[in-house]
Amino acid sequence: MLALTSIWTTILLAAAVALGPLAVDMYLPALPQIGADFHTGTDQVQLTLSLYLAGFALAQLICGPLADRFGRKPIMVGGFLLFALASVGCALATNIETLQLSRFLQALGGSAGPVLGRAIVRDIYTPRDAAKILALLASIMALAPAVAPTLGGLMVAGFSWHWIFIAMGGYALLMAAVTAFGIPEPLPPSHRQPLRPRQLFANYRRISTDASFLGYTLTNAAIYGGLFAFLSGASFVLIDVLGVKPEHFGLYFAAMVAGYIAGNLGSIRLARYLSPDQILLYGLITSLVGGAAMALLAYQHVHSPWAVMIPQAIFMAGTGLALPQCMAGALANFPTMAGSASALFGFIQMTAAAIAGALVGALHNGTPLVMATIIALCAGLAMIAYLLLAQRYPAKAFETPNASV
Repeated sequence: MLALTSIWTTILLAAAVALGPLAVDMYLPALPQIGADFHTGTDQVQLTLSLYLAGFALAQLICGPLADRFGRKPIMVGGFLLFALASVGCALATNIETLQLSRFLQALGGSAGPVLGRAIVRDIYTPRDAAKILALLASIMALAPAVAPTLGGLMVAGFSWHWIFIAMGGYALLMAAVTAFGIPEPLPPSHRQPLRPRQLFANYRRISTDASFLGYTLTNAAIYGGLFAFLSGASFVLIDVLGVKPEHFGLYFAAMVAGYIAGNLGSIRLARYLSPDQILLYGLITSLVGGAAMALLAYQHVHSPWAVMIPQAIFMAGTGLALPQCMAGALANFPTMAGSASALFGFIQMTAAAIAGALVGALHNGTPLVMATIIALCAGLAMIAYLLLAQRYPAKAFETPNASV
């Protein structure tokens, strides 16, 4: 077993948590082909993504309290095994309804990685250190969405989209083994919570009425909605509208991931001089600039892959700055119930993502306009949530350092 504070533990956690974005990003290039194979419209194909997000959101409310009671490792391992089984169902699907159901079941298992990965970081580190570790973890995790669309596109072009889900299932089995045998249990017995309905409701009531938690969580949810608006519409906009080949989709997608990694690494460097809340504000400003630029180009009928990808890379640089601060800030006040706090945080995050994604699918009009507008609106809503709540009720241990820029 590795030491909990080892860099290798962080890398293994990142690999395990990456199953969530992998399950979304790897099959994005296949969405148009899935629609053609099942003779169904964009809205029904996009529903496989929205149902995944909905299942992901709901399952977190269950696995968080379970992990607070029984520990992080058994719940993570069980989630990965369920994900692998559901991936087989996706690969064998013969109609869109079966694929939608299997994706929902896949999400129930896949939710364990991200929600418990955040909780484990909070178990180990102080709130301020957690923001830096979450940024580092996110940077490592970002390698998955950087590579996944390219692999998915190659599988679609060379084999079929079914192999994407077989690969997902194999990765989940590998992560189950890594978690079981490579990472120590981080939750001490003294922090374990009773699994009683009254206690669960009391915990969730306490968390959901904390102004600091609400501020960081709603800010995060809005910016995450913008991210998933892009994920929901990118394959249709880039492949169907702008003529990008499926096997090249991942190369364009990498530009977005590069922006995200730059933001993550920037937040680690800026943490030497700025408070987490200051970094968060700069991230939100950057995302708002990127989202507004994409919307403006779309309204001006500038239809080019780079008119989408350059603004999105800017948006994602801001997202990379903002998300680690939001995660750490939301969990800061709840060291003894980090699983439940992370679960509610993730539920709200994924609910916003599902709504944004569904709107893109339902309103898609054959241009980048709908996707760009929703991304810009999400960035604006994130800024409003920050100014009205997070800035007024900052998290504990997020004070400004003595050093100046």
